[in-house]
Amino acid sequence: MPISFKKFLPHILVLLGFVFISLAYFSPVLKGKAIYQSDIVHYIGMSKQQTDFKQTTGEETYWTNSAFGGMPTYQLGAHYPNNFIKKLDLTLRFLPRPADYLFLYFLGFYILLLVLKVDFKLAALGALAFGFSTYLIIILGVGHNAKAHAIAYMPLVLSGILLTFRKRYIFGFLLTTIAMALELVTNHFQMTYYLFLLVLILGIAYLVDAYKKQEIPHYFKAVGILVLAVILAIGLNATNILATQEYAKESTRGQSELTIHPDGSPKEITTGLDRDYITEYSYGILETFNLYIPRFLGGGSHEDVGKDSESYQFFLKQGVPPLEAREYTKQTPTYWGKQTIVEAPAYIGAVVIFLFVFALFLVKGRLKWWLVGGSLLSLILSYGDSQPFKFITDFFIDYVPLYNKFRAVSSIQVLLELCIPILAIFGLVRLFNNFHKDEEKLKALKFTVIITAGLAVIFLLFKSSFFNFVGGSDGYYRQNYGQQFMDALIADRKAFFTQDTLRTLVLVLLSAGIIYVFLKKKLSETKVIMAFAILILIDLVGVDRRYVNNDDFVPSIRMSKPYQATEVDKAIMKDPEHFRVFDLVSRAPAKASYFYNSLTGYHAAKLKRYDELFDFYISKNNINVLNMLNTKYIIAEDEEGNPFPYTNPDANGNAWFIENIKLVNSANEEILVLDTLNTKRVAVMMADDEYASYLKEDIMIDTTASITVEIYEPNYIKYKSLSAVDGFAVFSEIYYKDGWNAYIDGKLTPHSRVDYLLRGMNVPAGKHDIEFKFEPQVITTGSNIALASSVVFVLLLLGGLFYNFKKKNKD
Repeated sequence: MPISFKKFLPHILVLLGFVFISLAYFSPVLKGKAIYQSDIVHYIGMSKQQTDFKQTTGEETYWTNSAFGGMPTYQLGAHYPNNFIKKLDLTLRFLPRPADYLFLYFLGFYILLLVLKVDFKLAALGALAFGFSTYLIIILGVGHNAKAHAIAYMPLVLSGILLTFRKRYIFGFLLTTIAMALELVTNHFQMTYYLFLLVLILGIAYLVDAYKKQEIPHYFKAVGILVLAVILAIGLNATNILATQEYAKESTRGQSELTIHPDGSPKEITTGLDRDYITEYSYGILETFNLYIPRFLGGGSHEDVGKDSESYQFFLKQGVPPLEAREYTKQTPTYWGKQTIVEAPAYIGAVVIFLFVFALFLVKGRLKWWLVGGSLLSLILSYGDSQPFKFITDFFIDYVPLYNKFRAVSSIQVLLELCIPILAIFGLVRLFNNFHKDEEKLKALKFTVIITAGLAVIFLLFKSSFFNFVGGSDGYYRQNYGQQFMDALIADRKAFFTQDTLRTLVLVLLSAGIIYVFLKKKLSETKVIMAFAILILIDLVGVDRRYVNNDDFVPSIRMSKPYQATEVDKAIMKDPEHFRVFDLVSRAPAKASYFYNSLTGYHAAKLKRYDELFDFYISKNNINVLNMLNTKYIIAEDEEGNPFPYTNPDANGNAWFIENIKLVNSANEEILVLDTLNTKRVAVMMADDEYASYLKEDIMIDTTASITVEIYEPNYIKYKSLSAVDGFAVFSEIYYKDGWNAYIDGKLTPHSRVDYLLRGMNVPAGKHDIEFKFEPQVITTGSNIALASSVVFVLLLLGGLFYNFKKKNKD
């Protein structure tokens, strides 16, 4: 049967519309500009060495020495062989960044609603409501690209799952495999984990429904198919997943061997992140209303209150010139919630929330319950350590597998930002169909208005009774600026509250009016959809543009080359030797990594032992530890505040022979001894280290012995050693057992971890070549699995399409 072009024309037009809207919102990309994303600037600094290496050699390096002393590049955009699903992902992201991610938001959600059998016009409306959700735009503004990437593919994964449960087994399997593979290729496992929680709720809802309908065999058949799809998707991403799993054990996401803090106090034993670190960004209970009223709690941590504000008048009264006063008011601390810092409110939209509440009265069955269940779980877990839901977070941290590997619990709200627009659109679906009588729809409308508009009216009438508009950081501003400034600030917070609450009230009443007029048969379905499209765009885009707009775009060179070398940088880079730099001056944590091998950097998952060493010693400028890390330059400030490169003459160098090895019995002893250990002469090693059996009772040393570097690359280092006696050498390179191999004269030779995180090994007498090569087996294994999985998937895809073709011809 020939494919009808007319059948696909509406969808093609919708997709073209998504392209136009994505480019329109981020229109400066059409002029060659790039959005300034702070996190991407950090990433560019961190990944500069591996990027340069690939451009020079054409090879991929899976290790970099440029940040935190050295670490794998698995979480720094490493490219793997046979990663064909990544090529599909790049094809889908054909628009300039960040318009590509906005388009993916639209595309995935549109497909999901089509799978749910929603008319294409309503599906397009839902895509706009989802894509312009303020949080999803904000993360593009700050550069959380991996997070946005993962969120964008969530609806596509749900589409495959729902198709399978609807007995479209072949297409459900194929779509789930592709979508899940795309989800995993984004490499943001926290978002994927949250999606898994939502899928569990969906699965429970469908299980209950299958039991009621006596379709349990079908349910488990669908589950089995989906499990196979996920396994195949994992296989397509095998290298990335295996490398991440391997690295996670050694990173800050893994279990620490220490039982003490740097100050000596006892440390909670955990298999993941510290509890306080996990819940640092906990959503306040009161912040829930930010989903409905954007600046309910003042908006972002720093807002522009304008010239009509009380804060502006305060500065003028203090004698501040108008232009300077205006600059101050652009960074007014209007946010008065409990979080440390907030870029913007996680606003879902007054219109979308209104339609969501309307849908609660009309939509029944499993769809409603998994969407409501997912929204509630998301909201409750986002509260983190906020009472009265703290016990739920504690339960998840203690007993739910992998939950303690992720921080910033408020980000789980991406689930409700996904669920609420789906149910909202189904409110309109029920409005348009004959499933309910008009009387029922009018009744639902009445209760929706009472709840949504009534809430806004109550807030307007009793705001001064309910809220004091005082934030947790206000003590700082009161102390530094005085009570008069605080009075002005609170007045501006009240003004924001009132303005946005009135805004929400108007939008709710307009939404109610559209539905009421439709029920009175004075508007067509198409006009209702158009009216809501206009309202949703005015609502969401109006708020989004407060935080991400054309002002955030800069000439593309500022993003491609975000750091400029200072005179200090130029002076250090003239040194031809190999060393590390400790930058105490720059506020840009990844700047030093852009130019040379640094002790600092910017990453959420550093090597745990390095992070611990940093907390214990490096952050305190402990010279013993700085020396053993071959820190030749320390960028500091002189008495006048000007940066200068302090040359450390006592740095240990790239490698050295020692006189003695001190064996200890615990990680606590191992790290504490470094405070006073003369690392040039003595090394510390765990007594239970298998390498301890290789040690000689008496280590001899040749005072004229030497080890010099001949070749120094991120993934390969070659030394020349010369010694009259057998000795033990320490190398000022980070130890990482899963990848670094040592060779003496071409023969694989064991080496060990010494001095908490450096490398050490026995070196025989005489003249020898010593080589360290980063040869991670996980890359080879993962690449082979990915290739095999790709072949299997292509065969299944062709087989499925052929089977479907034959079935259609028979019909």
